[in-house]
Parts: sequence; C-alpha cells; structure tokens
Amino acid sequence: MPFGPKHPTFRPTPYGYSRRTRGIPRWLLLLITGVVLGAGGVLFLQRSYGPQRLTIEQSEQLRTDLNTSTMDNQRLSAESKKLHETLAQAEKDQKDAQQQMEQARKHAADMQAGVASLIEAIPNDPRGGTPGIRAGDAILSADGLQYQILLIQEIPTGQTEAPNLQGTIKLIAAGSYPNGNRGYQDVTTQPLDMGRYTVVKGDWTDIPKGFRPYQITVQVMADGSNKVVSTRTFRVTRH
Repeated sequence: MPFGPKHPTFRPTPYGYSRRTRGIPRWLLLLITGVVLGAGGVLFLQRSYGPQRLTIEQSEQLRTDLNTSTMDNQRLSAESKKLHETLAQAEKDQKDAQQQMEQARKHAADMQAGVASLIEAIPNDPRGGTPGIRAGDAILSADGLQYQILLIQEIPTGQTEAPNLQGTIKLIAAGSYPNGNRGYQDVTTQPLDMGRYTVVKGDWTDIPKGFRPYQITVQVMADGSNKVVSTRTFRVTRH
C-alpha cells in the first residue's frame, strides 16, 4: 500500500501545449531583411547603371568584329613589313645609282681630258678660220660618196669653254664628166650647232650620172650672214 500524499497526474490536453513556444528573434528578422534589401539594391544598381549583358546575336557580332580586327591587324603588319623592305631596297638602289653616277661623271671627266689632249694634237686649220676645219675625209665607192668633217672652235682667252656657234655647213663637189667637161655639184647643206667641236658626216648617194667628183669644198657660215667664216678643200679618194 503506497505511502505519502497523492498528487494528481498531469496529462496534456489535445488543445494546448505543455509549455509556451518562443517566436523568431527580432535581430534575426532585421538581419534577413537587410540581406534581402541589400541584394535587391545590388540587382537594381546592376540593371540601372551596370554594364548590360549581351545577347547571343550581339556576342556573335562582337566575336566577328574581333576576328575582322585581328585579320586587319595582320594584313597591316604584313603591308608595313613589305613597305619597309621596299623602302630599304629603294635606298639601296639610290645609293647604287649615286655611285654609278659618280663613276660616270669621273669617266666623262677623263674622256673630256682625253678629248682635250687629242684636240691639241690635231693640226690646226691652215686657213686659220673659226671654227677651224681641222680634218676631213671623202671616199668615193660604188655606193656613193662618204664624207666626214671635223670642226673645232678655239676657247677664247680667259674662258673655260668655247661659245656656242649656230650656222650652216655646206659641201660642194668638183668633178668631171665623161666628155671631159668639169663642173660643180652641191653635196649637202645642213644646219650647224656646235660648241668646242663637232663631226659632220653623211653619204652622198644621188650623184648625177657620169659625174666623177675629185674634190669637195667645205664652207661654214654663221647664222644671220651669208659670209663664209671658214672654208677648206679635201681631195676625194676612191675605194
């Protein structure tokens, strides 16, 4: 038989709890609210002021533009390299041309010196005209009369070059005919433009039938005058 006071046994009812449940802490609600508001603010700023996200078409266009830019850059690099090579070759060619020009200038100076020495060695015109008719050849062959005349001007005292002479040179042939008669025929008349020296040469192919030239006379006239300033006669040789 049990001893002690009896206490009623506690039994929970179906409509209540044995103890009161506690609610969500206020600080946790504030923290969650702050996180939500912060995330929303970030999204708002990104959408409003941040860089826009590209669509698929925009991405493809950007990729195409990038590839085109890369190809253009490669093409420009190749063209720049070719341009530099062309420029280098042009500079080399210019240098070679300058060297060749310098060599040609030196060669011309040497030739002028040689010509000057040769001129001094040629006998003077016995008539002493100006320009001097220093030498001449007239050769008669079956093809006609070939002639070659050398004219040389003297350089005036105190000058380094002979003055330019413009005028006319005329060749006249003296000859004979089969009947024994003698006569004259014009060989050529041509303009003359010379400095220190010149060579007049040519062929006389339309010799009159039966005419046999045995000498030619050279006459030089200055422009503006019919006066003969130089004349000389050469014998015709037969080939």
